Amino acid sequence: MEFLLLSTSLSWFSQSSLRLPPPQGQLRALLRPGQPQEWLELGQGRLRLQSREGQVLHRSKRGWVWNQFFVIEEYTGPDPVLVGRLHSDIDSGDGNIKYILSGEGAGIIFVIDDKSGNIHATKTLDREERAQYTLTAQAVDRNTNRPLEPPSEFIVKVQDINDNPPEFLHENYHANVPERSNVGTSVIQVTASDADDPTYGNSAKLVYSILEGQPYFSVEAQTGIIRTALPNMDREAKEEYHVVIQAKDMGGHMGGLSGTTKVTITLTDVNDNPPKFPQSVYQMSVSEAAVPGEEVGRVKAKDPDIGENGLVAYSIIDGDGMDMFEITTDYETQEGVVKLKKTLDYETKKSYSLKVEAANVHIDPKFISNGPFKDTVTVKIAVEDADEPPVFLKPSYIFEVQENAASGTVVGKVHAKDPDAANSAIRYSIDRHTDLERYFVINAEDGNIKTIKTLDREEMAWHNISVFAVEVHKQHQETKVPVAIKVVDVNDNAPKFAAAYEAFVCENARSNQQFITISADDKDDSANGPRFIFSLPPEIIHNPNFTLRDNRDNTASVLVRREGFSRQKQDLYLLPIVISDGGVPPLSSTNTLSIRVCGCDGSGSLTGALIAILACIVILLVIVVLFVTLKRQKKEPLIVFEEEDVRENIITYDDEGGGEEDTEAFDIATLQNPDGINGFIPRKDIKPEYQYLPRPGLRPAPNSVDVDDFINTRIQEADNDPTAPPYDSIQIYGYEGRGSVAGSLSSLESATTDSDLDYDYLQNWGPRFKKLADLYGSKDTFDDDS
Repeated sequence: MEFLLLSTSLSWFSQSSLRLPPPQGQLRALLRPGQPQEWLELGQGRLRLQSREGQVLHRSKRGWVWNQFFVIEEYTGPDPVLVGRLHSDIDSGDGNIKYILSGEGAGIIFVIDDKSGNIHATKTLDREERAQYTLTAQAVDRNTNRPLEPPSEFIVKVQDINDNPPEFLHENYHANVPERSNVGTSVIQVTASDADDPTYGNSAKLVYSILEGQPYFSVEAQTGIIRTALPNMDREAKEEYHVVIQAKDMGGHMGGLSGTTKVTITLTDVNDNPPKFPQSVYQMSVSEAAVPGEEVGRVKAKDPDIGENGLVAYSIIDGDGMDMFEITTDYETQEGVVKLKKTLDYETKKSYSLKVEAANVHIDPKFISNGPFKDTVTVKIAVEDADEPPVFLKPSYIFEVQENAASGTVVGKVHAKDPDAANSAIRYSIDRHTDLERYFVINAEDGNIKTIKTLDREEMAWHNISVFAVEVHKQHQETKVPVAIKVVDVNDNAPKFAAAYEAFVCENARSNQQFITISADDKDDSANGPRFIFSLPPEIIHNPNFTLRDNRDNTASVLVRREGFSRQKQDLYLLPIVISDGGVPPLSSTNTLSIRVCGCDGSGSLTGALIAILACIVILLVIVVLFVTLKRQKKEPLIVFEEEDVRENIITYDDEGGGEEDTEAFDIATLQNPDGINGFIPRKDIKPEYQYLPRPGLRPAPNSVDVDDFINTRIQEADNDPTAPPYDSIQIYGYEGRGSVAGSLSSLESATTDSDLDYDYLQNWGPRFKKLADLYGSKDTFDDDS
């Protein structure tokens, strides 16, 4: 027999078919309390519902979900909740059948009456904590525990009730929406959740509504999307709105639970306002002494928009001061800065007028109809008179003067004037720091510059001086101008040899053979220098020995005119050469070229010179070799000591000192000579007062070659000459100090006198002083014995 569970409600029937076992037994499940006492019977695919009165209701061909029980959550009654009843067809009511329940919550949450099969829930259930429980039921023989029915598994589902209010994901929301948005513009979507079962009833069906924030915003009931409800909301009028949204379950009907959230909505800025100047005219003033770039004043157009929507750019669009002034934008303060563009002159023009425009940098095409997004204002600028220094007609002057010009020559003239209306007189002077040698002088009244010394272009080609101009009655008003004076070259230097030339010609030189090329140099400017012309003086133009050829490139070649020179006859020739420059008028000088005759080999080379050079090289090499050889040679000692004759002397002292007691027993400074504290003890050398005359007999023979006699004679002279240094010196070493508290340290005197000192304390000084104690302590013992 198959063990079946019968559900307690007809609403749990389904269309699914159910295969049933043969009708050998039936299991009935009673309905819940509070319902008509009906029970269900299942047999051969046919369901029969029997009421308490015995009336039978038939429903054929209908499947049945038989393995589920239901219990309502959050039941708070005084008695346990009857979940259902199990009953087997073989149960005759004699109590021999025992019903057993096992599985999730069996015995703790769910208990069963083993006789009647009634299942009760002993605790309050919460569907949100657990939605269902799986249990197993079985009928056994009470006496033998033999299973009478096979185990059957079933499920107890917790039926939901509306016990959880909706909750939003966030307690507070923040959203932004552009100002002047169209009606219905989406702002933000808020979402709430309900822990109740969404598949059962309307416990989790939520509906959204707005509690605060009308008439500016609205919310969609089903989605929670908040939208704008009014057109043309202006951020400049109100920027922030606080909206309260409610979510209610049970489809929003009465009795449903609800939850709320707050939404802060901020209107973001758009460029919907043009800039405006707060006044129509600005008055400014500037001194004529102001320098270009100096700030004159500021203007500001107000734009209630913020960020890039409130950016304003300024420009000058009209006015008679457009060339004299400019305007820039200070983006930190959103001000237009009027600056001076050129230097002003009060005497020329005393006021200017400008038309300044302020315009938005970024314009939103959506609001172009609100334009124009710009404004204009008039700026009037008054020029103030200033006490200005003198002004030179030129920023700098360049003059020229010829070198060697006479003192008092006019170089040039500078001129300055007072730009003020007073037009004060001007006085000129030269800055002597720029003319230390005082080459120039200036007329203080008219500004004429003259020379007071002769100028030499070859010493200084340019003179750079500075000239001051001051007002006569206002010495503090001073202006300085640079003056450059160029010294124009005059052809006052004749050309000379470019170097100290010395030529050599071989004895066997051939006729017309070139042996040297010469060039010239001129200290004058290039206009008075090259091209140089070389020639021989007229008196030796037919020189029989040498001739000159001008190469026409500022050089000349000297050639041999004849053959057969002889050093024995004449080894030096002096050839005068005339060099002329290209100046106007031209200058020339005669330069002498020294030509030496030397012997040469067949190829014309200088044999003697080469031999002399080679000889010098060989001699230098020999000297170097000898020097290195002598350096490496070691000098042997005159006396050779055998290795075994060199010994080390080791002296052993077996006495033990007193250690720190010896060094600290007394102050050794008492024994020092006070005259030698500074490190200097004067010598008491005695120099003889008479001169020693050597005896003639001691002199060796003039031509003597006996070195031994010579040395012995010199030794005798030194020994017998008291005037020869070093002189005899007496040093005193017996100083014992002045008023020494230690007295004399000599043991000679103490041995002849009796001492009243008691040396018994030496016995207490330890083993180091035992010998000393025995020597001095025995005296008393000897006296006692006698």
